Amino acid sequence: MGADREGGARRMPRRAVAYAACGVVLLSGCASMPDDGELRGVDYTPRQDSQVRVFAVPPAEDATPQDIVDGFLEALTSDDPHYETARLYLTPAAAKKWEPERSTTVLANGMETYVDAAENRDSGSSYYVTLSGTQIGALDAQESYSPAGGDYRRQIQLSRSKKTGQWRITRPPQGIVIGQSDFQRNYMSVNKYYFASNGVAGTPSRPMAVADPVYVRERVDPMTHMVRSLLDGPTVWLDQVVRTSFPTGAKLKAGVEALAPDDQNKLTVPLNDSAARVGPAKCREMAAQLLFTLQNLTSAVDQIELEAAGRQLCLVTDDGAEAAAARGATERPGYLYFLDGRHRLVRMPAGSEDKEAPAVPGALGTGAKQLWAAAVSRREDLAAGVSLDRHELYVSPLESEGALGEPLLVSQGKAETDRLTAPSWDAAGNLWVADRDPKRPRLLVFDDGKGKPLEVETPGLDGRIDSLRVAADGVRIALVVEKDKRQSLLIGRIERSDKPAESDERARMSVIELRSATPVLEEVTTMSWVGESRLVVVGTEQGGVQQMQYVQVDGSTPEAPAPAALTGVEEIAGTEDGGAPLVAHSEDGIVRMPTGEQWQKVVKDGSAPVYPG
Repeated sequence: MGADREGGARRMPRRAVAYAACGVVLLSGCASMPDDGELRGVDYTPRQDSQVRVFAVPPAEDATPQDIVDGFLEALTSDDPHYETARLYLTPAAAKKWEPERSTTVLANGMETYVDAAENRDSGSSYYVTLSGTQIGALDAQESYSPAGGDYRRQIQLSRSKKTGQWRITRPPQGIVIGQSDFQRNYMSVNKYYFASNGVAGTPSRPMAVADPVYVRERVDPMTHMVRSLLDGPTVWLDQVVRTSFPTGAKLKAGVEALAPDDQNKLTVPLNDSAARVGPAKCREMAAQLLFTLQNLTSAVDQIELEAAGRQLCLVTDDGAEAAAARGATERPGYLYFLDGRHRLVRMPAGSEDKEAPAVPGALGTGAKQLWAAAVSRREDLAAGVSLDRHELYVSPLESEGALGEPLLVSQGKAETDRLTAPSWDAAGNLWVADRDPKRPRLLVFDDGKGKPLEVETPGLDGRIDSLRVAADGVRIALVVEKDKRQSLLIGRIERSDKPAESDERARMSVIELRSATPVLEEVTTMSWVGESRLVVVGTEQGGVQQMQYVQVDGSTPEAPAPAALTGVEEIAGTEDGGAPLVAHSEDGIVRMPTGEQWQKVVKDGSAPVYPG
């Protein structure tokens, strides 16, 4: 892009210089640079062991304006806890106003700097440098990630001090600006945990834990940072459907700078006096939130001790946390289910090497009604099946006796693709399904898998639902939505209102604030939850071939390598605890991939694999 830019702009090689000593890497920003209008790449990515901390160096004496800009950008990629070195590249007034914690902007291939020679030629005390790049995402003040496309372009202004003659930045970009490779090196995604408050899952005595992913700097005391983040409350997107057991105003005790577990893997967390009067049950819930959060970060914590007002409030171990709160992702499925060549529902023990798959007990295993898709409740006591023509939805107990009975729902769509989607069960035992009838597209939920369906409101939904999967926490739902022959994966928040739905005495339900989880995929073929905030997705990029990848619910891409390639995938299934193999329906039939292994054929004639949920 640079050849036709004013000032003879051209791309220059990256200039980061690393000095390694005693586990510290210093990023130098003091090499001399030209000032005649160059366009230069500045994606600073010093590669090193993950335990090595990286610090930038202060500006050199008589540094050029370009040196100051480059040194500042390098400092943004360092492990300086409060970006004190980065502030040294700013004027005192700018350093006081600059808020690095306000936001983080992530650029696809780093950024380029462009010096407008004409603009700077007539000024001896001011200097302007433009930053540009392609934005792919951003962190807000809560460190919550969201995809963000489009061009990034900001102008940095520098001035020369009359007193010292040194150049400093007077107008820096707000927040942090960083390239994708540096973002992946510096930041890690961590779930913090709250409790479902919308009545969809859990019980009053054992609430359902809900994962709330945020990004933290990996080598800047992430443990203490995550404790503070948890106490600050859930992210804005999740706030409406979760609660915290920490009382209002609860913070770390004044003067506590860093937390670390002892040699027994116990972490003591001293709180301020706002938490001094909590009872034992509430304290156990608080400790469970902390334990789930920190165990998502490290294996070095298996006990939480909470203190306030100089005394112990409670001490909770793994077992105590599991007793105080439920986690849908820890429920191990008993069986893998799929449809055999006769379109019956069959099953085999989850994770077993066995290739025998007998029919399930009950009416859906008899073959009396041929099926196109099925779903099994998380308790594995009920199964739902959609007829082969996608016209009817049935529910049947997984027991040996009983006839199939009348369909629970009948779609009026004329074409098969305009009828029912595959169903999904939430953690409370309710059954979800979408009717794609163009005349009346609807998202429906059946309480306990029976009775009259409740139509779920979907404000902001632009397109028709092609498939759906409700998360184990009952708070989020993944939807593949079709519009203009393109299928996108969206994550929605499930809300319940105190007001009854129209023509229905039950509480109104809505799927709110749908957001993209796969911004780079042109078409999504199939997906499944494989973690509390992660899904596996099969799709294609624009003009590309089919691929399989992991995605986060916030639209970011985890560092974990993608599953092994597999061609012709039509359906995929995984478990939210990650303990059972991925299973897919491909051109080879039903195949599975145990952890660390390649895809293995299970049966040739089969389709629609699912785990409970």
